[in-house]
Amino acid sequence: DDGLKCLNVTMELASQAGENALLNTAALLAFETKTIIAPTTPVGTLPFPGPGASSGLSALAERVLATSLAQTGQPGRGRRHYERAARVHRALGNVPAQIELDRSWANTAAATADRHEDIEGDGGSATVMHSIAALLNHSGQPEILATEVIAILNHVGCTTGAVAVAREESGRETVLAAVGSPVAGPGIRAFTIGTARQRTIELRLQPLPDLEAQATVNSLALLLSTVGELEVARAEREQRLTLWPIDHLPSLDDSVILGEMATLMASARRIAAANVVVLITGESGTGKEVLARAIHGYSSRARKPFIPFNCTTIARELAESQLFGHRRGAFTGADRDAPGLVRSAKDGTLFLDEIGEMALELQPKLLRFLESGEISPLGDSSPFTVDVRIIAATNANLEALVEQGRFREDLYYRVNVVRLTIPPLRDRRDEIPSLVHHFVAKACGEFNKSGVRVAEETMEQLILYPWPGNVRQLQNELRRIVALADNDAVLTPVTLSRAIRQETASGPGRVAPGVEVSVPFSDKLAPTISRIERDMIKAALTASNGKLEAAAKALGISRKGLYLKRQRLGV
Repeated sequence: DDGLKCLNVTMELASQAGENALLNTAALLAFETKTIIAPTTPVGTLPFPGPGASSGLSALAERVLATSLAQTGQPGRGRRHYERAARVHRALGNVPAQIELDRSWANTAAATADRHEDIEGDGGSATVMHSIAALLNHSGQPEILATEVIAILNHVGCTTGAVAVAREESGRETVLAAVGSPVAGPGIRAFTIGTARQRTIELRLQPLPDLEAQATVNSLALLLSTVGELEVARAEREQRLTLWPIDHLPSLDDSVILGEMATLMASARRIAAANVVVLITGESGTGKEVLARAIHGYSSRARKPFIPFNCTTIARELAESQLFGHRRGAFTGADRDAPGLVRSAKDGTLFLDEIGEMALELQPKLLRFLESGEISPLGDSSPFTVDVRIIAATNANLEALVEQGRFREDLYYRVNVVRLTIPPLRDRRDEIPSLVHHFVAKACGEFNKSGVRVAEETMEQLILYPWPGNVRQLQNELRRIVALADNDAVLTPVTLSRAIRQETASGPGRVAPGVEVSVPFSDKLAPTISRIERDMIKAALTASNGKLEAAAKALGISRKGLYLKRQRLGV
């Protein structure tokens, strides 16, 4: 009972910490313990490690099933699971686990020696089903696969003999498992299962002469081929995740925070406590309001209002009233008092978006408010003080606007106290894969879609596109694609907008294949090397008609290396 309590505590802590491997291990041991304590009482559903579980965890599940079947009066069936667990441990070379398995099975066999085995059939079909599941689960472990196939052949009985061997480069062979007579003579079927520990794992068998046996061996060949394809697909998926990693993305207000934006967020956290005006610059769609909300959220004003105001959306004659408020009767149509956005943001933050577009006649009043904290609503002769923090943002060049006389110089110096600049998305392409994964997942939730994935070629085009609309354009593009996609769809390049496909199509380079490039020795080394790399990549892409695998092979680099160079060089 004490051991069971400890396991329950372990499961609870593992669940809270998200340690699934520990949770599954504790659940299996708890099930085994309950069976030992009360072998004649149903103990609930057997925990199932699930697809992708480690070989060690799968072997533990086989051990628990073996001992539990023996405890409940089915030692013959339990032995089959014990033997499968033993095959896994031997293939992995896990001697301590093998010793623990043997000890556990011996103790169970001794404790159940006086019980009779059930007579509900030999369980051969179930055994074969368990073995096929083991093949699929251990597709990346050739030694386990080979020994499990031998076990299947032993139950099916379609051969006179079969052997699984591990062949070294020297030709020396080690028998991993065998069944029936020695494999020799004509009609031998041979299969290469894979390589493990610098050894080639092979399976050789001699089918029985009847048609049913030969058809069964053909089915086995098809099963092994399918298992091999699954392992190739799994390896390709892991390679894609290495090339286009799905990062853990911290978020604020459902917006992705990573890379350069994470650096800016760190700056936002530092300046949030200081009651200073912040100017955020960057192109449209880069996330200026997200950064402004972060500053507000990190500050002591977080529980107070955050009021955004776009200086371009309100007519100039109404902008002053909208910001500072008015008294009833202050102008035609003013039939009631209006507090204005400044007073609505009292003790909070007022976000002035596109401040570079603010009317010249309104700028002096904003300057006065920034300097004294006082406002005078239209129609009210008595100014009063309001505590509001100002965060301004613009995609315009304020310095140029000051020179042109369209923005007051004194106001410019007043708002440009702390300046944060968000680079455009084309200058932080390394963030695009994570952004794509995030926005696709978000759109799937929004449109109730599942299993939507992005093809590697599509991801490459998304990375190479310059994104004039920045993150906002990327998100809208992915929302559109996901909205039109089916469940479990793979988003291929044809799903992209025509403008993106045309922009990212590999056009002819400036240098044709085979053309030599002259380099003056007086040039600087770094830019010269970059120019040569750029021209060689363009030539290789032209020669391969845009096929990345062929271009990378011609250049003598990997596909990932080609991607990284294209990203760095802007090709």
